[in-house]
Amino acid sequence: MSARLPARVSAQLVLLSMGFVGSEERLFEEFKLAKTPNVSIAADDSSYATSVPGVFAAGDARRGQSLVVWAIAEGRGAAHAVDKFLRK
Repeated sequence: MSARLPARVSAQLVLLSMGFVGSEERLFEEFKLAKTPNVSIAADDSSYATSVPGVFAAGDARRGQSLVVWAIAEGRGAAHAVDKFLRK
């Protein structure tokens, strides 16, 4: 007998870990993003800025498949970079 889970669960933080195989080609085409040789979104290592002004990339989308701790760290770094960009 399996227990039913509630439709909603309260949480302060939810981390999803899904097999990431790379950004879809359509993303590069529609946003005119530069890509790396391993088909990740090309973005600056410190500012997370892509080839399109005002568009940022971090985590697996920028690095390719990696550890979740890198994705979390890059997400925080990208959030700071976006905040700095918006305050200009």
